[in-house]
Amino acid sequence: MYLCLANVHQPFLFMKRFVFIILLLFSLSAVSAQRYQRAIDLSTDVGMFVPGALGAGIALFKGDMQGVVELGKTVAISTAVTYILKYSVDKERPDGSGYDAFPSNHCNFSFAGATFVMKRYGWQWGVPAYLVSGYVAWGRIYAHKHDIWDVLAGAAIGVGSGFLFSTPYAKKHDMTLVPTLTDGGCGIHFSMSL
Repeated sequence: MYLCLANVHQPFLFMKRFVFIILLLFSLSAVSAQRYQRAIDLSTDVGMFVPGALGAGIALFKGDMQGVVELGKTVAISTAVTYILKYSVDKERPDGSGYDAFPSNHCNFSFAGATFVMKRYGWQWGVPAYLVSGYVAWGRIYAHKHDIWDVLAGAAIGVGSGFLFSTPYAKKHDMTLVPTLTDGGCGIHFSMSL
């Protein structure tokens, strides 16, 4: 008889434990989500500087002082445009922490550095820089500091500035591209010294 009662109560005991474990996991996930959100917010505070620091490091390593100047112009102009817009638009942040959401300076700074690196030193450096910038953009939305429009506007300002003020670094091979026009048509003259 005792065994029969134990078998009858066993599913109830299992269900009680199951509900307890689910409630425990939900409460831990709520605490963990807040921790992750804060950790991602802090990591984007640091990550925004990585592409620019990468660009400065490559430029200094190569002795490319022109690159350092171009990076400085890229970041300075894009940051000035971002702050002019930030204090003109006066948009509230999704977390309610201020009225300076549009555009995202984190994305501006990160994408300006990534675009400089890509345009100046090529895709082998540009792809990792853009991956970091993509993480920064995602993280700003995840941390509820910006919405998608803030992030896209900041990225557009950074990319635009990078394309305006950065030139390819071709010192190693002294590469020249010249548009040409002849009787037979038009083309591009390419020369490169090895």
